[in-house]
Amino acid sequence: MDNQSELIMQLRSKLSSFENRVSELEAENARLKSIVSRCTCHEILAFEQSNKVEENIDTDFSDKNLPAINLEKLKLGNCVRNGKTKPRKKLAGYKLNSMNHHSQRFVALKIMYFGLRFYGFASEAQMDPTVESELFKALQKTRLVLGDKKDLQYSRCGRTDKGVSSVGQVVALLLRSKHKEPGGDTSKELVDGADEGELDYVRILNGVLPDDIRVIGWCHAPVNFSARFSCLSREYRYFFWRENLNILAMESSCKRLIGEHDFRNFCKMDAANVHNYKRRITSFDICPCNGSDQLMFMKIKGSAFLWHQVRCMVAVLFLVGQGLESPDVIDVLLDVDKTPRKPQYKMAPEIPLVLYSCEFEGLNFNCSSDARRALQLHLEKECRAYKLQAAIFQEALLSLSSTEDDGSVTTKKKASSHVPVMSRPTEPSYDERRAKLIFSAAGQHKSVVVEQDTR
Repeated sequence: MDNQSELIMQLRSKLSSFENRVSELEAENARLKSIVSRCTCHEILAFEQSNKVEENIDTDFSDKNLPAINLEKLKLGNCVRNGKTKPRKKLAGYKLNSMNHHSQRFVALKIMYFGLRFYGFASEAQMDPTVESELFKALQKTRLVLGDKKDLQYSRCGRTDKGVSSVGQVVALLLRSKHKEPGGDTSKELVDGADEGELDYVRILNGVLPDDIRVIGWCHAPVNFSARFSCLSREYRYFFWRENLNILAMESSCKRLIGEHDFRNFCKMDAANVHNYKRRITSFDICPCNGSDQLMFMKIKGSAFLWHQVRCMVAVLFLVGQGLESPDVIDVLLDVDKTPRKPQYKMAPEIPLVLYSCEFEGLNFNCSSDARRALQLHLEKECRAYKLQAAIFQEALLSLSSTEDDGSVTTKKKASSHVPVMSRPTEPSYDERRAKLIFSAAGQHKSVVVEQDTR
């Protein structure tokens, strides 16, 4: 019995010792977490000499015997690598899904992309790849952002369609910065000159983006800035070959589209989400491309555009240029009282369409001289690559001209006669679409009520 009592006393003594040790470790852990929360070491996530991203942090806080000199270097923001690379461990209290421990700033990025292989810009359609999904892959790979879009105050200027390109798309979001205090109030404006010594966003992102996407500039954005709603105007350009088109008739038709109109007959209608189809076009011109008398483009500038609006307008203008429609068809389609239902016609192809620029008040995009030079070399390389492909097709054309005709006669396909736009079948009007949506919603609500009553 005495032995049992003695054993119990020993166990209680050890338990008390362990509890004291746990308390000591918890206090030490809290102290180290406090150090980490104050750490402003940007080199942890910056580019190393090899221009590759440092994806892990070479520091181990789990050892309670951490040398005082290393601890002091950590406080000063130094990241030391001693010889051989050691296995990397996660920081105690370091959350990879949070940027609260990093300096941040609200930044606008100007982006160009060649849209041929993308399913549009926005990534909500669950189709890959999109320009936006590739952009966020690069942002996450470079650790310029951590977390979801909603935490980054993200906005974009436009949602270009599948195949459409841009040289002036703009997005805005919170990015890691060298200038703000960790976890600081991002609502405060930075002082003049704060861009000096900032992370080279253009060079960092272009180092990991695919060849058909490039960031071409960045700038600090005001806290109330929205890439979508702060945009003053957007300019689109649609490239085409002149061929036998009547440019004068097309120019006459262009002028009829200038001003504020209801463009419901020049777009793909989304009656569930869009209820106002009035938009203002400030200019609409047809210009030669780089002095060429054959390659031309339409320059369309306006405050905002509806879904597929530009491609629908261009399609009707091509019919006018081909002599298949009168310029007066523009006026008829703009009169939604007389033409409430859009006639069915095919949109112009998406590949020649480019979002050329987005205008904002007070935004001046810039990039470093190194980033600009690298971007110039990249674009020159891409231009040469496409010119080589064009040269191959040109050689094929020349080769075909030397091929002899065997004299055989093939049956010519009968050309389809043109059906005037205003004589074609029409789509449902806005009011008809809304009535259908309301009826469908009422039916669903009724079925839910009946189902609940039968339970």
